[in-house]
Amino acid sequence: MSATAHVNRIGTAVPPHEVHEAFVAFVAGTIADERRRQLFLRMVARAGIERRFSFLEPVILPDGRVTDTEGFYGLGEWPGTADRMARYAQWAPRLAGEAIAGLGLDRADSAAITHLIVASCTGFMAPGLDQLIVSENGLDAGVERTVVGFMGCYAAVNALRLAHHIVRSSPEARVLVVNVELCSLHFQRTDDLERMLSMLLFGDGAAAALVTADPHGIALEDFRATTITDTAGAITWKIGGQGFDMHLGGEVPGAIGRALATEIAGGAADGLLRGGSPGDYALWAVHAGGRSILDAVEQGFGLAPDALAWSRDVLRDCGNMSSATLMFVLAAMLREADDTERSGFAIAFGPGLAAESFRFTRRARR
Repeated sequence: MSATAHVNRIGTAVPPHEVHEAFVAFVAGTIADERRRQLFLRMVARAGIERRFSFLEPVILPDGRVTDTEGFYGLGEWPGTADRMARYAQWAPRLAGEAIAGLGLDRADSAAITHLIVASCTGFMAPGLDQLIVSENGLDAGVERTVVGFMGCYAAVNALRLAHHIVRSSPEARVLVVNVELCSLHFQRTDDLERMLSMLLFGDGAAAALVTADPHGIALEDFRATTITDTAGAITWKIGGQGFDMHLGGEVPGAIGRALATEIAGGAADGLLRGGSPGDYALWAVHAGGRSILDAVEQGFGLAPDALAWSRDVLRDCGNMSSATLMFVLAAMLREADDTERSGFAIAFGPGLAAESFRFTRRARR
């Protein structure tokens, strides 16, 4: 009989500087048309986001223009992709280390890690982020390393699925899963309101999870993925000359809501809900991709108004941190574990348009 993988602990970290208000001020200041500016500000008020974080410290100049203390997003040309990747190489290992420190592992615990899985879609470097995590965080040099790259927001599910399979096949394995995203490195100058609203969502963050066969925390049960037909262009993430260009189409929430409603109506045994119903699950860990996406999941599955409270809290406090976001939601669930074992369902969306999901059980507090 194979072992059951459990997420025993999750550590999280964000950079030191809060940038949401500065970003809103910057964008509002670039929109000349008053009607478009007011539309942007109304969407800001409805976004459900209060804070987002970055290593870049914003500054407002005497004339009201917004930049940062390093001039990275200065008043002239913005940096090219090479400059942005240099900052990724500088900051990503640091943020990963802070998340790993949040696990509270001692030296022996760190040395006992057998596998490392790193997920990130906001930067590339070699030697890789995985190698730097090993050398800078007390891991054995022989640890088995895997990198999940450029998959987008649902990479958290893919990384946990890898950990799940490793522990099932090797019950003695101790797997460190790290998600690191520096979305703020990819802000773009644009006059397109839809792209401005997409950038409004994103912030930086990292999460580290310890996954083992030790029976406490969140038990990972099974995983399932699906792609919504005719939506390949709804979410795209392309490498451009000035960073990575994100497209998050306005049709995404509607497509998700319709697909989930169809899922319930069909009741297929091989569907996301395995022929069951949303009422089978007490806990919902939904990637906080944006308020409208959370609304679409809530409405599509017919959930209670408070079912996605953890996801909405993460969105409010940190924004969408791409693959790290779902891990922040699971971390909140772990912190609030009680004396009752509860079933759960997790889902994240990304390029494709695809949904990655898994079922889980949050064990009773020890």
